[in-house]
Amino acid sequence: MSRRKKHAEHVNHERWLVSYADFITLLFAFFVVMFAASNTDKKKAGQIAHAVQVAFHELAVFSPTGKVVPLFDEGGLTSDTKNVIGSAATAFDAAQIVATIKKEGEGDGEMGEIKKQLQTTLVQELDNGSVRMTVDGRGLTISLSEAGFFDPGSAVMQARGIDAVNRIALTLLPLQNNIRVEGHTDNTPIHTAQFPSNWELSTARATHVLQHLIAKSRIPPERLSAIGYGEYRPVAENNTAPGRAANRRVDLVVIGSAAQKLEPLGK
Repeated sequence: MSRRKKHAEHVNHERWLVSYADFITLLFAFFVVMFAASNTDKKKAGQIAHAVQVAFHELAVFSPTGKVVPLFDEGGLTSDTKNVIGSAATAFDAAQIVATIKKEGEGDGEMGEIKKQLQTTLVQELDNGSVRMTVDGRGLTISLSEAGFFDPGSAVMQARGIDAVNRIALTLLPLQNNIRVEGHTDNTPIHTAQFPSNWELSTARATHVLQHLIAKSRIPPERLSAIGYGEYRPVAENNTAPGRAANRRVDLVVIGSAAQKLEPLGK
């Protein structure tokens, strides 16, 4: 009886193609997802850039004729500004605030009334130039000169300066406006054990006045803030003695109602 010959099993050398095909399919799906995500992010970034540009245009911060570097491809954004920043009324309200600030800068409204009240209580200081008052977009700025309120290189107010500050505080106390106390110096370097630079001197003077307004004049501290600018916010040239004297000052800035909406205090 003859035996059947066993045939050798056939080895499939192409099974790797199945795994390779699966890998290629997954890789293709991965890149499709990444491409779709990148297009979505580009569209969102373009919408943000367009919203900023529209807001600046509505507020007249930049000239409408200025050249703008495109941050997105053409056709990637909607042309309807209402869908981007809410509505045109939002920009209109912001423009109204700017217009109101400009109006106050002309000396009208509440700042003009406060200035008139202070003019009746600071007659001597206004006459001798130790106090100056200006109205601008921020509100009313009451400038206290170093010569009338501080000794050179000192952050402690003189007695006559304290009396003037008390009279100013009596006028400001009933108001609801925030007050920013700003210290300024000229560009003459100072280097003492107490004040290594003009930064420290200007900040110390502003803080000293602020503490007096809280402790002695009873102005609520939540209405107050203090900052030192050193020599970097001059109101006159530092190349003359009168100019340097004008720059050595402490400003009490009474924030106007419109500008106060942009202030972090009082909220």
